[in-house]
This record gives sequence, structure tokens and C-alpha cells, in this order.
Amino acid sequence: MFENLQDRLGSILNGLTGRGALTEADVAAALREVRRALLEADVALEVVRSFTDKVREKAVGAAVLKSIKPGQMVVKIVHDELVEMLGTEGVSIDLHAAAPVVIMMVGLQGSGKTTTTGKIAKRLTDRDKKKVLMASLDTRRPAAQEQLRQLGVQTGVDTLPIIAGQSPTDIAARAVQAAKLGGHDVVILDTAGRTHIDEPLMLEMADIKKKSNPHEILLVADSLTGQDAVNLARNFDERVGITGLVLTRMDGDGRGGAALSMRAVTGKPIKLIGIGERMNELDEFHPRRIADRILGMGDIVSLVEKAAENIDAEKARAMAEKMAKGKFDLNDLADQLAQMKKMGGMGGIMGLMPGMAGMKDKMASAGMNDKMFDRQIAIISSMTKAERANPDILKHSRKKRIAAGSGTDAAEINKLLKMHRGMADMMKAMGGKGKGGIMKQMMGGLAGKMGLGGMMGGGMPDLSNIDPKQLEALQKQAEAAGLGKPGGMPGLGGLPGGLPGLGGAKLPGLGGMPGLPGFPKKK
Repeated sequence: MFENLQDRLGSILNGLTGRGALTEADVAAALREVRRALLEADVALEVVRSFTDKVREKAVGAAVLKSIKPGQMVVKIVHDELVEMLGTEGVSIDLHAAAPVVIMMVGLQGSGKTTTTGKIAKRLTDRDKKKVLMASLDTRRPAAQEQLRQLGVQTGVDTLPIIAGQSPTDIAARAVQAAKLGGHDVVILDTAGRTHIDEPLMLEMADIKKKSNPHEILLVADSLTGQDAVNLARNFDERVGITGLVLTRMDGDGRGGAALSMRAVTGKPIKLIGIGERMNELDEFHPRRIADRILGMGDIVSLVEKAAENIDAEKARAMAEKMAKGKFDLNDLADQLAQMKKMGGMGGIMGLMPGMAGMKDKMASAGMNDKMFDRQIAIISSMTKAERANPDILKHSRKKRIAAGSGTDAAEINKLLKMHRGMADMMKAMGGKGKGGIMKQMMGGLAGKMGLGGMMGGGMPDLSNIDPKQLEALQKQAEAAGLGKPGGMPGLGGLPGGLPGLGGAKLPGLGGMPGLPGFPKKK
């Protein structure tokens, strides 16, 4: 979503950090470019003016221009103001009210209200262990009520039975009553939308609000809306009174201006963001993390959280034991590729790693994308059990059969086998004796840099049990160690030149080492 803005701001601010001293003219020129970048990203003009004025006020002070690293000070000021614009602290859905807590979903038609209702219901059921009832108040759109019922079946969440001919206000009253009788903790009202804001819509919303007395009124807005999102948010807030925003399609290729504008204009927090079509693809909105991503600083905390949600602890433990013995077959490789896809694919992971956002384009141009993962998983799936456990038996006739089964060719199979051989050799080295193998030295070095020296003694911690506050502390430690700066993964103790690829040397396969294919070897 923020890639264009990230590239533009990254190049502007990198130009400042590379300078020894800054004049007021340098700051003014950089801010002109920042202003242009924000306007091109569809941020509302009034928000851009306010933002650049605040940055200028702080950036031309004597403390900045005469500091040891004035360029970095300006980057910090831009970062802090971005966080301020996005809302300082993340705010989640407020459930502190007498049950059933009523959540009313409002927004225009096509913004994703019904799908988001299902996602929020699933999230509250799975994460917060709440008993949720969903009710569709959309009597105009064909099959809208049936769509919500189907989502209820899909997610295992209760939905209000449909009674034909009832008005939206009557359905709202019946939903609250049914939730009380059924012992539900939360009732979510999915209201009707229009293609544009009109008086009948606003009157209907006001009637539903009066009838159901909602604790939360969430405005669902499509983040691809652009400049018009500001008027939408303002109108709904003035007429209905919203308590928070939910932005959908944040995985799209829009410019991200809606996210930056709506919070600044309404003063209401962005509570959740939709990052995909699937029912589990809904994230909390953390302003500081989003600001880090926009400025190319990565997002260690979100990466760890994603790992905690998607990595099977038992499988990881079994894998670690195999690695310690130096074993790594094609089944293990398929598991690794599937895990990476679950965590958002190569691009998603790289975007969250400090200083690695710029690698995404290089990888894409080399053909390293999620389609490549799909092809490689298809190749492995077309093999027999014996072939996956012992790739050495793969001769020409077997490869021909596998190529036909996976829709690939012999060259791609050879590439995969070469990649596997390289990784298997690395695993043997990692499982070596001495100081616990290369892997332990690498992880120990990283832990030392982040001030977590003792943590790695007994292996990696159980990510699922890490408190969010600990994660935030981890992020700060990472930044202090230089892991949160653009381009700044330092060398990791115990390895000459640092971790391959993160500080100048090579990631496996990204600079000639065996591993992920696609990148040319160094000449």
C-alpha cells in the first residue's frame, strides 16, 4: 500500500542523512519534496500543510542544524510527526460495556462492510473468546443478508435468523434482544450502504443508532478511495458520530493517502486494517509500526507476531532437531516454503525486515516471487515419498514424470534440487559441533547485539507466549542496536563480516552462496 510513498520519502531522507551539515535551505528543499510526495500519495492538502509546517518548525531549530548527525535528526522528526498524524498509540475495539456490547458498522456500498463484519466476529471469537452474534440490516442489496449468514457458517459465528419484510430498525432491535436472550457478549450490526452519501442513508443510520444504542460505531472505508475518503469520514462523523475507522484493501496498490488523512481530519483512531480477502486477514493498526514501514525501517514486532501466529511450534522443534543432526530433505524444504507463504511471502517478510524493503524489487526482477514458491511446492508434491526423502535417486526418467505432473520443466527441477543441495550443506554446517554450530553462533550474535544475550542460551523463545509489551521493548532494543535504521543491519557477533547479506556480505543465494536461486553470483 505505501510502497510509492516509501520509495519517495526514502530517497529524499537518504539524501539528507548522507550530508555532514545541513542549512535551512537544505531542509526547505527536502520538505518541498516531502510535501510533493505526500500530495502524490493522495494525502489531503490540509493534512500535508499541517504536517510540513510542524516538521519545518522543529527541523530548522539550532538543536538540529548543529547536532552531530543533523540528517538523522530530521529523519527522526519526520518519523515522529508521521506517528503523530497516524495517532500515536494503537487503539483496539472497546468491549468495556455491559453485555451485549453493540458494534455498528457503517460505510458506503462496496467498502467491504459485510466481509469486515465477519472478520471482526471471527477475531473476537478466536482471540478474545467472546460469544458473538452478527445481524444484517441491509434489506436493499440483493442477498446481503444471505451473504452474512454464509460468513457465519464459514467462521462458526451465530447470525440472526432472517425474517423477510422487516425494516432495518426492527432488525436492530430484534438483534439486541436475541443477543440478550442468547447470552452473547457482542452483537455486530452490519448496516446498509449507498453508492454515495445521501439524506435517507443518514436518517436510517440515526434511527438504528437510537434503537440499538451502540457502544462502538466503526466506519469501514476502502483505502483505495483517495482524497474523497476525507469527506466521507467527516460526513459520517458529523451526522452519525463514529468511534473508530476500519480501512479495507490495505494490501492493494493504492497510494495510502486515505490512511494518513482520515485519522488527522476526524481525530478518530484507525482501529483495524484489512490486509487480504481471507477471514483471518485483519490486523490491528499500530501507528508507530506503519510509520516505520513508510520510512523503510522495517517492523520487527509485526514480523515476530506473524511468526508466532503462523509457525507450528511442534514442527519447528522437530525441524531444529533434524538440523542439529545435519538432515534436511525435500519435505523440510516444502514446509519452509509453505511457512514463508503463510507469513506473507517473500515480499511481505522483506518489507518487515529493517533495511530490507529495497530488496523486494531486486528479488521481483530476478523472478523470486510467491509464484516461484508455488511452482517449487508443486514440483515437490509431484514426487514420491522415497524421492522427497532421498533426492539423489532422481534421474532423467523420474524428472520427466515430475515435470509433467507439476507443469514445469527439467530446468526448474534441477534449479530446485541445486537450491536444496546448497541448503542441505548449510544445515550440515549449522549442525556442526564445537560452539553449537553456525546457527547457534549467528543467533547468539544477534541476541547479543539486541541486549538479549541470555535469551538464546536454550534456543529461541516460545513466540506465542511473548507479551506485546516485550515485543515493543524488543523493537526498541533492535533500533538501539542499529537494526531499525534504513539499510542498517550490523554485523552479527561470531561471524566475520556479519550475517550474510545483512550488512554487506551475502544471504544464502542472494550473492552466490547456495540457496535461493535467481541472483547472479558475484564476479
